[in-house]
Amino acid sequence: MTTKSATPRPQGRAVHSMKPRQLTMMGLGSAIGAGLFLGSGAGVQAAGPAVLISYLVAGTLIILVMWALGEMAAANPNSGAFSVYAERALGNTAGATIGWLWWLQLVVVIAAEALGAAALLFSVWPVIPVWALALAFMVAFTGINLTGVRNFGEFEFWFALLKVVAIVLFLAVGAALLLGLLPDAASPGLATLTSDFAPQGLGGVASALFIVIFAFGGTEIVSVAAAETEDPERSVASAIRTVVWRILVFYIGSVFVIAAVLPATSESLASPFAGVLDAARIPGAGTAITLVAVVALLSALNANLYGASRMAYSLAQRSAAPRFLSRLGRAAVPVPAVWLSVAFGFIATVLELLFPERVLPALFQLVGSTCLVVWGSALVSQLVLRRRADRAGLPMPLRMKGFPGLTILGLILLGLIFAVGFSAEDSRLQLFSTFGLIAGIALACAAGARFSKGTRGPE
Repeated sequence: MTTKSATPRPQGRAVHSMKPRQLTMMGLGSAIGAGLFLGSGAGVQAAGPAVLISYLVAGTLIILVMWALGEMAAANPNSGAFSVYAERALGNTAGATIGWLWWLQLVVVIAAEALGAAALLFSVWPVIPVWALALAFMVAFTGINLTGVRNFGEFEFWFALLKVVAIVLFLAVGAALLLGLLPDAASPGLATLTSDFAPQGLGGVASALFIVIFAFGGTEIVSVAAAETEDPERSVASAIRTVVWRILVFYIGSVFVIAAVLPATSESLASPFAGVLDAARIPGAGTAITLVAVVALLSALNANLYGASRMAYSLAQRSAAPRFLSRLGRAAVPVPAVWLSVAFGFIATVLELLFPERVLPALFQLVGSTCLVVWGSALVSQLVLRRRADRAGLPMPLRMKGFPGLTILGLILLGLIFAVGFSAEDSRLQLFSTFGLIAGIALACAAGARFSKGTRGPE
């Protein structure tokens, strides 16, 4: 594994303007979004309280992936992150394929976040149609991402902090409700959890697993942002530790409360946080948490747009994307890469106008399993690069403990998730679609590299 000092950075790289606290909050901001505020309800509907098993499995996997990514990012902070690491471990085509796959995943998620936020806001303020709200969000956050990483990071910090505070308050209210401490609300206790823990059996857990995987997707953006963070070696280690345990507490805690309060057949699972607070009979709390959920989705949109633009920028620098995407504007922002990354979001708003309430579910289904491939590439890359670094005696700022056992455990968990996915009809189709997409991207990347080499001529 090459270290920062051994790897010269390309000319024109964006400056180190992001602060460590902003990096940590970005990791939270990208992961705590539509997957938690909307997807958690869908997970409970699919598996009942047994969705907690899905979250524990996915949570264990994301801890291992983040540790592996943290080790590589601290040694070599790069805006291409796992795409660069896959390139160095597995070859140019593999690196370009992973980079484009993650970029496609994020541009779809950006559209999903915009539409999800618009739908939630419309539910409490039915004045402006969903498609118009989504369009306004896309315009606003495109502007924010064009103003420079320092302003973007500060904006993301406060956005993410707001939803963290809201989730902590939600957990407190949920605990009070379950313990019977709220005078005007009947406590369900643990009856909902114990009466029918897994109504759909293993198939329900498998179906929920892919919803959960989508929920955790985006956490890996910390490794991308490391390239523009002050003192990346120390910042990455701190951010990885903080983001991992906070996400697990917020996700597992929130889903436990939701599954304990709302049965799998409850219509309130369409907006599960509001449903729980309505059950607690706190006046106005349902509307308030819905507005917080809007902020949460917009925060995730903001972070994911940043990540997508930086990945496109990195691919262009490595000749795996059109060269114009590597151009930086006055604020050291890759302006063409930002515009390319928001294009699909604008298209999705038009589709929402033409096909109301049908675009968002389709987007959730499309990107669920691509996270697994990206995480798998990170684990394999870390396994290869760490062994290479150990053989060469290279120093590393951060070393993953339990290597190679924990990395191999992550790959085993990943293999089991794929096996479970292929056993269920719905997820099987999603996996085949993902592998077909990967094959298409890989062929395009290989052909593009050969064409680029041919146009340059012999060196």
